[in-house]
Amino acid sequence: MATSAAVPSARQSRPGLKRDIGFVGLIWASEGSIIGSGWLFGAQGALSTAGPAAIISWVIGGTAILILALVHAELGGMYPVSGGTARFPHYAFGGAAGASFGWFSWLQAATVAPIEVLAMITYGQHYSFASGWLKTKNGQHILTASGIVVAVLLMAAVTAINFLSIRLLARTNSVATWWKVGIPLLTIFALAVVQFHGSNFTAADGFNPYGAKGILSAVSTSGIIFALLGFEQADQLAGESSNPRRDIPRAVIGSIVIGAVIYILLQIVFIAALPKDQIQGMWAHAAYTTMTGPFAQVATLLSMGWLATILYIDAVVSPGGTGLIYITGSSRVSYGLSRNGYVPSVFERTNRRGVPWVGLITAFIIGCICFLPFPSWRSLVGLITSASVLMYAGAPLSLGVFRRRLPTAHRPYRLPGATWLSPLAFVVANLLILWSGWMTDWKLGVAILLGYVILIANRVFKLNPIMPQLDLRAAQWLPAYLVGMGLIVYLSDFGPLKHPWFPLWWDMLVTAVFSLVIYFWALAVALPAEQIQRMVDQVVLPEEANLG
Repeated sequence: MATSAAVPSARQSRPGLKRDIGFVGLIWASEGSIIGSGWLFGAQGALSTAGPAAIISWVIGGTAILILALVHAELGGMYPVSGGTARFPHYAFGGAAGASFGWFSWLQAATVAPIEVLAMITYGQHYSFASGWLKTKNGQHILTASGIVVAVLLMAAVTAINFLSIRLLARTNSVATWWKVGIPLLTIFALAVVQFHGSNFTAADGFNPYGAKGILSAVSTSGIIFALLGFEQADQLAGESSNPRRDIPRAVIGSIVIGAVIYILLQIVFIAALPKDQIQGMWAHAAYTTMTGPFAQVATLLSMGWLATILYIDAVVSPGGTGLIYITGSSRVSYGLSRNGYVPSVFERTNRRGVPWVGLITAFIIGCICFLPFPSWRSLVGLITSASVLMYAGAPLSLGVFRRRLPTAHRPYRLPGATWLSPLAFVVANLLILWSGWMTDWKLGVAILLGYVILIANRVFKLNPIMPQLDLRAAQWLPAYLVGMGLIVYLSDFGPLKHPWFPLWWDMLVTAVFSLVIYFWALAVALPAEQIQRMVDQVVLPEEANLG
């Protein structure tokens, strides 16, 4: 990495991030992100896509995310830096790969807050005063002009809380997360006690009406993976953890286990509690699919007004808490990208409370812009899901490199079986991209191209004194990976072709083989150990020493 001699001393004089977050704050940051609007809509979407076999989809999704979480646990403990998810590939593969995965990470984080705001407004249709905020178009509820104004105000409120301080943020989120976890558990218990029809699991057109493709499609397209996203927030806040080497691994693993169990139980009780008149005909077109507030409306149908009232309140608290954390995460990712020289150095500016305020304002602006091309909850889900799993794909690649290049490095948490779990995690990430389908993945491709335009402009106009080496040799696999995955999805059973080149199951085999080729190719051309260690020492050690 090429830097001038004057840069380090200048940066040491700036106010830094404060290490104020303990274990509870970290695990609640991740859990608060996992339990968001996904629990309000995920069971309904998965059921319409896979039928009652959606339970299997949740198990598959939870297992997939847990595999990726285990990889992140070792990395977060090794290198506890702010915005870590975006920076691990930088240390392993240099500038070009690091900039790419950094963009994927920021894109995912910056677009979650607006989708949570859309969830709040959608559930808010229960109230008469909110009736003018949405209109129905092509079967979707989209924002009206007044709805956009309300959405911007909600984004402003979420952003304002972040300006107060990271310690207050952690406390605010901890309080909100106790509520966010408690309400789904209350819903599970209440619905199971009041109405549990075991016959519902074989009603309509059967338990598994759409076969394996329905089960796998539900994992990526109905909100399952989206619902389980968020465990990496503990990694993003590693630079502000009071004991990162001990707490990061425990927070990452614990949050995904808790979240997956809650979501599986929610799917089971949602199916069992549905009245018979809501599931007549086919699962994909039954009456329950038109619900704008699935769990709250089911509670109303069962004469559980008290539960419905709580759920409508939760429809503000849960998405609001998740949006709060992702606004935080996006500002920390942009901080990390600036430290590596990918975006303008202004993103490293922090206020006296240690908050990177430029990143917060940028995330607010981009989030508000998202309401124009993506004015509904469902229109944003696919893009966020694909960007997220593509971001996650960088972690197993990085872990493989660190295990091979830095075998003696200190690892507070050492992942058992990493030799085979790491490539497996990369395969899993790419399978999730495959199951997302072409209609989602081509939009992600456009967003990727836009990111490269921004990253190139930063370098051309020298908006950051750090000019990272591109290390093109270490990233030679990246174009083949991105283009290759796009082609596989297009030619697969999840693509637009009437007669796909790769039918179901064969497309997954092709994806797995392709993933392993890319994985071992990337490991073979990764940066040498000396260069990796030098880059790590330039950033990780100063941030670990900076206790605010």
